[in-house]
Order: sequence, then C-alpha cells, then structure tokens
Amino acid sequence: MIKIFLTGLFIFCALAFAVEQKETNETDLNASQIVKAKQIEASSTLNKKKIEQLLAEKEVVDKELLENNIWFKIYSNYHTYKELVNQKRTLDGKIGLLEKRKKRSEKEEEELKQNKQESLTLSGKLQLLKEYESDPFKKFLTPPKIENVPAVENPLAIISAYSYQEKLHSDQIAYESKYESLKHVLSNLHKKKATAKDLLVLEPENKQYQKISEDVDEQIKTFTSVMEIFETTKNVYTKKIDEIKLNLKNDIDREMNKTVNIGAIVLVFFILLFVIKYFVRRYMSDNERFYIINKALNITFVTFLLVILLFAYIENVSYLVTILGFASAGIAIAMKEWFMSLMGWLTIIIGGSVHVGDKVKFVRGNVEYVGDIVDISLLRMTLHEDVSLTSLMQNRRAGRIIFIPNNFIFTDMIANYSHAGLKTVWDGIDFVITFDSNISKAQSIAKEITRKYSKGYTDITRKQLNKLRSSYRIKNTNVEPRIYALIDTYGIKISAWYMTNAFATLTLRSTISVEIISRLQEEEDIFLAFPTQSVYMDKDVRKPLQGAETKTKTERTNNAGS
Repeated sequence: MIKIFLTGLFIFCALAFAVEQKETNETDLNASQIVKAKQIEASSTLNKKKIEQLLAEKEVVDKELLENNIWFKIYSNYHTYKELVNQKRTLDGKIGLLEKRKKRSEKEEEELKQNKQESLTLSGKLQLLKEYESDPFKKFLTPPKIENVPAVENPLAIISAYSYQEKLHSDQIAYESKYESLKHVLSNLHKKKATAKDLLVLEPENKQYQKISEDVDEQIKTFTSVMEIFETTKNVYTKKIDEIKLNLKNDIDREMNKTVNIGAIVLVFFILLFVIKYFVRRYMSDNERFYIINKALNITFVTFLLVILLFAYIENVSYLVTILGFASAGIAIAMKEWFMSLMGWLTIIIGGSVHVGDKVKFVRGNVEYVGDIVDISLLRMTLHEDVSLTSLMQNRRAGRIIFIPNNFIFTDMIANYSHAGLKTVWDGIDFVITFDSNISKAQSIAKEITRKYSKGYTDITRKQLNKLRSSYRIKNTNVEPRIYALIDTYGIKISAWYMTNAFATLTLRSTISVEIISRLQEEEDIFLAFPTQSVYMDKDVRKPLQGAETKTKTERTNNAGS
C-alpha cells in the first residue's frame, strides 16, 4: 500500500514538474520570438530607409543625365525609336493575323481598325525620329571639318594663319568638351549601376529594380562602344590638329624672318635714298634739276621695291608671265586709255617735249587752259592755271589745278611756251588810228616804246636761239620788236610785237599799252579810230567847238567814224 502511495506521489510530482517546466519553456520561447520580431522590424525599417536613400541617389543621377546632356537625350530618342519600332512590328503582326481571317466578328473588325490607326500614328512618330534609325551618335562623333590650310606666302597671310590657328583651337576645345560630356555620362551610368546593384541586394525579387539594372547595363554597353570610337577619333583629330599647328608655326616663323629681312633691305635703301636727296637738295641750287633728280630717285626706289617684292613673293614668275600673256589682249582692250597714257608718259619723258616747270597751253575742242606744269606722273600731267590773256578773255577763271591725261599729246594740241630753255615769247598789242593820222610817227612811237621795255627779254631770247641752232633749223633769229601797219575797217591798225617773259605776259602788255596811249594822246597829228555813231533828229545837239584845231580834229574823227 505504501509502495503504491509512494509511486503515485512520485508520478504526481513528476507531472507537476513537467507542467511547470513546460510553462517555463513556453514563456522563454515567447520572449525569444518577440526579440526576433523586433530585430526583423528594425532591419526592415533600416532597409526601407536605405532603399529610400538609394532611390533618391538614383533620382539625382537621372536628373543630371537628362538635364543639359545631349548624349543622353540622343540615346533617349534612339531608345524611344527602337521601342516604337518593336511596337509597330508587334502591331503589324496582329494586323496581319486579323486580315488573314476571312470571317471576322464586329469586335475583331473594331480591333483591326483601331490597330491600323495606332500603326499609322506610330509611323508618324517614327518619321519624326528617322534620324535616330541608325548610328545616332555619328553627328557628334565626327570632328569639326578641317578647312583648307592657308598658305603663308606673304606678310598679310600671317594674319590669316593666326586666325586659322585660333579657329582650330576653338574647334578642338569644343570637341574636347563633347568628349568630357560623354565621360561624365558614363560616370553617372556607373553610379546608377552601383545604386541598382545595392537595391537588388536589399530586394532581390523586385522586378522594377531588375528592370533598372538591365536598362543601365544596356546604356553602359552602348555608351562604352561610343566612347571607344570617340577616343580613337579624338586621338586622330588631335594629332592632325597638332601637325597643322606645327606646320603653320614653322611657316609663320619663316615668313616673319623673310619679311624682316626684306624690310631691313628696303629700310637701308630708303635711308640711302633720304641721304642722297638731302645732299642733292643741299648742294644743288637749280630747282628744276633738283625736281627731275628727285623724281628719278623716287621712280628708281619704287622700281627697286617692286622688283624685290616680285622675286620675293612670286614663286613662279614664268607662270605669271604666261597668265599675263593670255590676258594681255583683254587687258589691252579694257585698259586702252591707261596704256595710251603710259605710252604718252614714255613719249614725254624720252622726247622731252614737256617738262615740269614749263608753261604750256592745252587746247581740247573749244576749251583752252594756260598754266605751268607742276607734275608729270605715269598717267597724267598736272597743270596749275595761270592768269593769262586766255583766262582773261575766255575762261574768266584762273588758279585751278588741271589734270591732263598723257595720251592727249597724241590727239590734242599742247603749246609749250618755255621749251628747250626758252623763257620768252612774242606778244603783240594792236591799236587803230584814223586814215589821215601820221602813220610813220605812230609806228615810230610804238617801236620806241616796245624796244625800251622789251630790251632785256630781246637779249635773252637772242642768246637762247643761238644755242638752239645746234638742235633745230631756225632761219629767222630776228628778235627785235616788229611793227606792222595794216588797213582795217575804221583806219590803220598798228600791230606792235615784242619779246616778253613767257610767265608774265600781261604785266609787260599792261605797261606798254598805257605808255603807247599816253604818247599818242600827246601827238596832234595822230588820232585813235574807233566806231562811233551820231543821230540828229530836229536840231544840232553837238557842243560848239573851241578853236579851229579842235574843230578840225573832231571833224576828222567823225568822218572816220561815219
């Protein structure tokens, strides 16, 4: 009995201990689960925050790729074009299947119509994106076109060479900026790939993250191949630019040295010309000879300068001569007057008919100019108009600068008042006396006065004509004043001719005219004749004459006038 009791007590105690132990174990298990659940919850919260952070980084990268980046915009358009092509291909397949069915329901007819409309819309979109059909990056991978490199063959070409260098430099900088932009795109894509990888680590089964990772891989693959092509193209372009720059630099240096050497030679001759002119001006008193020598020195210097430039900057002179030979006919016709003026200049210089400083009379049509030649250039003579009888009687103008083309010496009359050293010309004064005047006395008075005032010029002319006998056949060398009596309408015209200064004819003419008139007025048997007219209506209006001599003189004058 006791044994049974003890056995029951032991079983009871064991059961009680087991129940207590079970309750204890259940309590411990619940506590562990709670802790684990809290850990999972904390880990989930941390993952969410990390995912949000990674998504924010992705958004920043996407924004940077899309904004102000031509490469990614091109790729985006290219990718859109490919998707549209796939959509249209799929849609065209559906349309083909529907069109093959002979019997279509209303729903299928509606679907076919809708698919055709969508296909038409997709065709329009594809037409707009046609340029992205193949190789969309070709336009931006192609380097700027290198234009013809200027040849540095003269000093002015140096400016063009420097300008061309600046253009190459700016083009190279622009091309380098495209390369840096592409590198920046690849860098951002790698960042985006790393972000997508981290997102997949946190959520491996997320389809959206998987799609992002696939797209980024495709983009990196595309832009990596573009970068390889770009690097190759850029290296070739850079080497070519460097070669052109080096050649241009050498050409510029060579041309600058050449220009400096030619400039030094020209400067030496210019200084030599200046020194020669200085000594000629200092030790030569004859202005005319100085002008001729100065002109010859200038022409020599210009000719020398042209020869230097010709042989320095024309590589093939025979080529130039050939071109000028072919073009000479057309040039001769188009520039006839110009060539005639050059021939006239040669005639003037070689023939010596006109010199600078000569007093000449130029007649063309009804126009006459008298003045001094102040310059003779290759194309024209420059005449300074003087106050002369021509300007007094015809032009009523003087002091003008008249330009006479050299070719006019072949077609027009040019009278030289001071040719071959002559400084005097014949000038004449005419006056008319009545028929009953003392003609011999009037001639004597005219000869006496003209001889008196022209004696110095007469002696000078006689010496000059004697010198000219060796060059010209001059028969009449009589330079004494000449007096002629000629019958005129109103009486006897006395024409008095005398030698005078070719450069101041009016001065002596005025002096002699006043003197002759004064002397004639003193003579009682010489009467000046001039046209007069008297009209008597109903009475004699003449004033009474004082003295018989006065009356006789007046009657003779009236008779001559009537």
